[in-house]
Amino acid sequence: MPWLEVSVMEQRREFVRLAMQEGANRRELCRRFGIHPDTGYKWLRRWQANQELADFSRRPHASPHRMDQEVEERVLAIRDAHPAWGARKIARRLAWAGSKVPAFSTVHQILHRHGRVQPPAGGPAASQRFEKPAPNLLWQMDFKGWVRLGNNALCHPLTVVDDHSRYDLCLQACADQRGETVRDRLELIFRTYGLPDAFFVDNGTPWGDPSGERWTRFAVWLLKLGINVIHSRPYHPQSRGKNERFHRTLKAEVFALRRFHDLAETQRAFDAWREIYNFERPHEALGQQVPASRYRPSQRRMPERLPTPEYSSDEIVRSVSSTKAYVSFKGRLWKVPQAFRGERLAIRPIAADGQYGVFFAAHQVATIDLTGSKSVGDVSERVSAMSPD
Repeated sequence: MPWLEVSVMEQRREFVRLAMQEGANRRELCRRFGIHPDTGYKWLRRWQANQELADFSRRPHASPHRMDQEVEERVLAIRDAHPAWGARKIARRLAWAGSKVPAFSTVHQILHRHGRVQPPAGGPAASQRFEKPAPNLLWQMDFKGWVRLGNNALCHPLTVVDDHSRYDLCLQACADQRGETVRDRLELIFRTYGLPDAFFVDNGTPWGDPSGERWTRFAVWLLKLGINVIHSRPYHPQSRGKNERFHRTLKAEVFALRRFHDLAETQRAFDAWREIYNFERPHEALGQQVPASRYRPSQRRMPERLPTPEYSSDEIVRSVSSTKAYVSFKGRLWKVPQAFRGERLAIRPIAADGQYGVFFAAHQVATIDLTGSKSVGDVSERVSAMSPD
């Protein structure tokens, strides 16, 4: 199901919110969202005038004669609308609405007095944090564990979170976890938000290969776009903490005590919650700011045509067969990763005599050792040495 057909109103609201950020390139955003600039500016005028796109009532939020009771009712209303939110998030939302803001402890007492407080799950919060210094330097991508729907089909939620801002760039209800499915979703995301410098993923499908090879057709596609693929250490999901934390929040705020009938209904719920998460929900790791306050679309555009590696005229270049992953060199056939079938690779000498590297653009993907009996040694992608989140 194409993303652009899911919810027009959510996309309009996301457009105007991104366009109103300081320094936003509004005409570029119009191009990425597939709208004419006149249409984009019309939406902005309507948003600023609280017409059509506004999703909050503009009536006064406070009364001098009913202040305490009204604040308590607002605390409970926010909690009931967002059952997983704690006192700090609720207090921040009250401040944004212009209401009287009680102390965090007072908000907690209100929740406790009305039976809204549940014992915290899990152990203590992590004490160390790792964060990229700017948006789009690193996106964390993963599939949340599958969910069985009312029609007995499986839903595989695909999530992409920006490391710096925690902005959710993708929340898609997918029917499978195939590389083609992910690629289709990412193409739409890249055209809207631009390209990141790198993806941080685990070692499962489709990021890794079941055979043990770390290079996949999906990773090669990303390399052609100039996007590096960084794998977490095996059996260390905590290194992708932001994505894991996002999945726990998704479970608590979307899936808790709810069952969706099919993928379309699930996607509608995802779209509605994604807007809340990005633009309304205070985030503790961001000092109770929303992810949108720290996110800006990438300046790297999605190209109209997929680039291919270029090699200098004096290099040894070999084309890999589309059926067998071998290159010919020095009268022998040398095996290369299956992901590079049909691609052009360069063979370059490396440090020791008789040893050569097989390169896809600047990335070494295999090693040729003329002094040994083995034909080739594949070069795996480097496992990430990033600090756990």
